[in-house]
Amino acid sequence: MSSALSPGLYIVATPIGNLGDLSPRAAEILMNADLVAVEDSRVTARLLQHIGTKRPMTPYHDHNAEAVRPGLIARMASEAVALVSDAGTPLISDPGYKLVRDARAAGHAVVTIPGPCAAVAALTLAGLPTDRFFFLGFLPPKQQARAEAIAEIASVRATLILYESGPRLSACLSALAEGLGDREAAVAREISKKFEECVTGSLSMLAERYADAPPRGEIVVIVGPPGEAPPATEEDADTALAEALSRLPASKAAGEVAKKLGLDRKALYARALGMKDPPLPLAGGAGGGHPTSSNDSASGQREPTPNPSRKREGD
Repeated sequence: MSSALSPGLYIVATPIGNLGDLSPRAAEILMNADLVAVEDSRVTARLLQHIGTKRPMTPYHDHNAEAVRPGLIARMASEAVALVSDAGTPLISDPGYKLVRDARAAGHAVVTIPGPCAAVAALTLAGLPTDRFFFLGFLPPKQQARAEAIAEIASVRATLILYESGPRLSACLSALAEGLGDREAAVAREISKKFEECVTGSLSMLAERYADAPPRGEIVVIVGPPGEAPPATEEDADTALAEALSRLPASKAAGEVAKKLGLDRKALYARALGMKDPPLPLAGGAGGGHPTSSNDSASGQREPTPNPSRKREGD
């Protein structure tokens, strides 16, 4: 066991581009750890060479985490194990949280050495609201799954942060514009490197910019929060319900529209039933007269179904 470090797990943030961003404390931990769990040993070897040390390394990533984790947990009882990713803060879009969870469950010390994080660094560059933000990681690459993921966060009133690859960037930005509206956004890349860039504009403008010229490097997309939308009208509700009813039963359609428009689900459900079910045939009167109904007008229109109303806060 190293004499400089107590046994346990050390979560070490590493540079996202500029090696000068490695903190002195992070360098000290890496120089004295008994073992360094790494995403890619080639990348971490260059970092260790930069600080003038060689330490034992073991791969720990999505493909082997389940098999490797028990051995790492066992070693923490008597050794200092450092966890790093290729760039930035471990656990952000990687399987590190399970290692932390199991280390805590085993009673081992867990220490964090904070430092660079691409998501937060990009947020500081974008010039978009920072008081509330929501990190999405990577969206699904397939079109349908990506659209569904975007629909889930459409009502989140916060700045959104996500990672994306260059070849998929334009399609991702277009999908965001379609699912969220054409919000203000930023694309940050090569953060802390010589060619650091942050381009701002609307989602549609950015999608067009990168359609024929996909950027290289690590990319972070920042999307501004939704603006103050006007109250949904009956027409908005009916249009949304009609679309939802084409693929969902009334109950689920009402729930989806309620979430999307911020309206009362029960009122929407009643409205959906009126839209989905055809009117029942009316029985004749007791005296054999013509069928009549107080709910029918001369034009054959039915009585309006209940109007959806805005949810009150806390409903």
